[in-house]
Amino acid sequence: MPLQTLLRDEIARRGAIPFRDFMERALYHPEHGYYTAGRAAIGRGGDFFTSVSVGPLFGQLLADQFEEMWERLECPEDFTIVEQGAHDGAFASDVLSHLHLLSPTLHEHLRYIIIEPAARARAVQEARLASSGSTVGWVASPAELEPFTGVHFSNELIDAFPVHLVIWTGAEWLERHVATAGDRFTFIDLPISSPALHRQLALLPPLPAGYVTEINLAALEWLGAIAAKLQRGYLLAIDYGFPRSEYFRPDRTAGTLSAYAAHRREPDPLARPGEIDLTAHVDFTTLAAHATSLALDLAGFTDQHHLMVGLSQLHFPDEPAATAARQKELRALQTLMHPTLMGRAFHAICFSRGVQGPLSGFRFARDPREALGLV
Repeated sequence: MPLQTLLRDEIARRGAIPFRDFMERALYHPEHGYYTAGRAAIGRGGDFFTSVSVGPLFGQLLADQFEEMWERLECPEDFTIVEQGAHDGAFASDVLSHLHLLSPTLHEHLRYIIIEPAARARAVQEARLASSGSTVGWVASPAELEPFTGVHFSNELIDAFPVHLVIWTGAEWLERHVATAGDRFTFIDLPISSPALHRQLALLPPLPAGYVTEINLAALEWLGAIAAKLQRGYLLAIDYGFPRSEYFRPDRTAGTLSAYAAHRREPDPLARPGEIDLTAHVDFTTLAAHATSLALDLAGFTDQHHLMVGLSQLHFPDEPAATAARQKELRALQTLMHPTLMGRAFHAICFSRGVQGPLSGFRFARDPREALGLV
């Protein structure tokens, strides 16, 4: 049964549903979701690019950072890298290949765990990594993780969590729900659906009437789930988004929710559920404030440009680049750093527990609490 029919049936039974539920079905329905059904195509012929699409350098640079994290943890023999949002496994392959050459001792003791609920994606990842010569395992959710020492890594994961869509009337917040109107889906505004959403809305600055924005409660729940499993180490997430002061700018009246297909923005996020990507920027300040309540330390925050500059000093030797391979790497680095491509739009945030010492990826970053407006 097509997803549109399933959604219509659900709305007929329940009445209008919160947009958060619509987005969850559209992206993650077990059979028809955009991600779970294998429709999320990455690269030139797909719907969007990621840093992994640029080539293996992104994974190699992050592998350099993971090795430094291992050293900051005093080289434990039970070091675990957990990746969530692994898509086709290309990043994992790039990391494991590089660590095999860079640090055989770390590679020998490394466990690489991928959190993957979608059977189709897991099958693709298993096929890619079968010959990696590494210890790789899979779990379906953070709840299935064993407590670990190491790092949880994600790239463009949080932006794909289902968000609550809200509108300020000038007197109160209402929540956007999805109803049917003839043969299409449409928004209607109804009372807020949960106390947790009320609590987050109370933190927002004064905003003009008609202001529409998103609240990502799923990101806070996810952070809590990972924090519950992290004994010592790091959580490093790269995604596009803003500090709260930028996210909730008074002139950002339409929010950040977007729909994409074939590298083009789709005008209606309710059209073609399950066939197009739905995404919203990350509010990094709210994420960092919640981390404090989970006994996590804020270890760094910067844009991808400065992250890549810091990691390039770990990766590249001082001698001039003479080989064609090195020149190719430097061109890839320029793409990852470029301010009009990925360098400024993407940010990295890092939390830690039970470990001290600076990380090279944040060598050129501002004080993270100051950058996020937490001081």
